[in-house]
Amino acid sequence: MNSPSTTTATAPKAALRIGPLTLGVPVVLAPMAGVTNAPFRALCRQYGAGLYVSEMVMARALLVEGAKSWQRAAFAPDETPRSMQLYGTDPGPVGEAVRKLAGEGLVDHIDMNFGCPAPKVTRKGGGSAVPARPALLRSIVRAAVQAAQPYGVPVTIKFRIGLHAELTTMLTTGAIAEEEGCAAVALHARTAEQRYSGRADWSAITALKQHVTTIPVLGNGDIWDAYDAVAMMAETGCDGVVVGRGCLGRPWLFGDLVSVLNGGVAAPPPSVGDVVAVMVDHARRLVDWYGLKHGIRDFRKHPGWYLTGYPVGPEVRKGLANVGSLSELEDICARMDWSARLPDGQATIPRGHTTPSRPVHLPYGWLDHPDDATPPGPDADFAISGG
Repeated sequence: MNSPSTTTATAPKAALRIGPLTLGVPVVLAPMAGVTNAPFRALCRQYGAGLYVSEMVMARALLVEGAKSWQRAAFAPDETPRSMQLYGTDPGPVGEAVRKLAGEGLVDHIDMNFGCPAPKVTRKGGGSAVPARPALLRSIVRAAVQAAQPYGVPVTIKFRIGLHAELTTMLTTGAIAEEEGCAAVALHARTAEQRYSGRADWSAITALKQHVTTIPVLGNGDIWDAYDAVAMMAETGCDGVVVGRGCLGRPWLFGDLVSVLNGGVAAPPPSVGDVVAVMVDHARRLVDWYGLKHGIRDFRKHPGWYLTGYPVGPEVRKGLANVGSLSELEDICARMDWSARLPDGQATIPRGHTTPSRPVHLPYGWLDHPDDATPPGPDADFAISGG
């Protein structure tokens, strides 16, 4: 199991190679639906190096001109490298979408999602259900890699330990990725049944790293501060980390990661005033990107994360959750005590999904034919979530 966070562990930086891409620090922003859009990626990127992956995009949707998914797939003009997470359950549309993205120079990296545990996804044979059918998984991965290779675009995949403790698929999945030419793999060290509950089992990352030896293995799960990343790499031997919920409302975590992975220390938690400055900046970026109505609506999910643990009071929190303009946001923020600090022990409070463990929903007979490579059908390609 994972080690507790510590404020004394330090480690030297280790650059990470993902195909032709070299990352100054071995840190990847996990794709998160409704969160890791271009404004949020830009906000995180200003704190330091790493790979900042887009929200998950449907392969089939990208084959439809004018589809809303193209907005989700958009990158800022100065964004580099351009990293996109792609989702699909049929090798045909996946290969076609990758060929379009890579051939038109729209991306520098593609990550494939095989970790989503949401019932609306798995019950149709998608997400974390796919690795339970290795032949289908192999056909999808092969289609993506072969479509991307002529253009020098690396393909990686992200997945979970398995469906549940009695049905683990991570070693087979990792081997397929390695054999089919993926540039790296990332393991969310929970089962699909766990969803986002309990603690991540870092020993699974160790096992995968020992099994997959020719490409980088990245670990994901319970990285709430920079020292957790150091601990994960030291404990498991993994080549880098994927940071998801730990950066919600804390984009400066990437600055801490750069510092700590270079042998330094993390900055103390910011004051309310410092948090406000970042929060307002985030809101402005969203409004600039989406326009006022959509941008402010998108922003409303973030203040609760930014102010987790801070003594700002229920009225402020309620106001921010319903804010309607940038000027209203600034007025609410002006009422806070900007000198207030985060109480001890509050910096690593879990954020984001807290969905409890529950049985995995699968299509009827899904586990009876593990060698069946038949795609589950178009309906499986249009459920949006994350892994």
